[in-house]
Amino acid sequence: MAAPDSTSIVIPAYNEAASISRVVSELAAAAPWHEILVVDDGSSDGTGPMAAAAGARVVRHPYNKGNGAAVKSGIRAASGDHILIIDADGQHPPAEAVRLVDRLGEYDLVVGARQAATQANVARRVGNDLLNRLAGYLADRNIPDLTSGFRAARASCLREFIHLLPNKFSTPTTTTLAFIKAGYSVGFEPIEAARRSGQSKIRLLRDGARFFLIILKVVTIFSPLRVFLPLSLASFALGAAYAVWTILTQSHVTNSSVLLIMLAVIVFLVGLVSEQIAALRFEGRE
Repeated sequence: MAAPDSTSIVIPAYNEAASISRVVSELAAAAPWHEILVVDDGSSDGTGPMAAAAGARVVRHPYNKGNGAAVKSGIRAASGDHILIIDADGQHPPAEAVRLVDRLGEYDLVVGARQAATQANVARRVGNDLLNRLAGYLADRNIPDLTSGFRAARASCLREFIHLLPNKFSTPTTTTLAFIKAGYSVGFEPIEAARRSGQSKIRLLRDGARFFLIILKVVTIFSPLRVFLPLSLASFALGAAYAVWTILTQSHVTNSSVLLIMLAVIVFLVGLVSEQIAALRFEGRE
């Protein structure tokens, strides 16, 4: 079981002056943490000074780089054996931080899974549910909350994947899938999320498409056949069915059928090669 005094808290923050002092103060009151780091991602509203006044150590970006870049800066700067990442908007209850860290003795990554009723609106809930289902299929694991920014992990494991983390808003997606596909133990703790302070910086359509591409990218890095095999089977089934139909109706096989079957073979072989390349990534891995 991990202890708070070995845990660094990382809070990425961009223009969160309305909530940062309260978040830092409530975290400090919850447990004797190793340190509380606020990464001020080029804020223009005094977020950094307010975090420092509340007792946090502040790492400042000279300009806005993105949520993921702020998380990476926090991971690099953290000196604890464990790292807890929490959003600065007040959506995640700081009192639950201790519960997530307690589970690190059993898991390598613990995600605070928001209950559906506490998420922002119907459109956001539906979008998150679709992403959760897609990620669950590709990762071969039930994932109740893919995009939660409230999570605790072993620092050494997080640093192993830091080069995969994007600079924008899909860091939670990437870390969750990377841990699962690398064979680490990942647990999900149900939490009740509050309504965030201020306006969300995520846009459903724009960032939803980005999350979809990130899911495919991470899964193809670690387990390419989960993507390539269904595509190959679909192409083969379509080509074979069309070939049977043209034989019965026209007494010959069309070029389209042959091309679809050849495409299925090529996609399958590319998937096999990709699977071997993915396996090589872990040779010599500690």
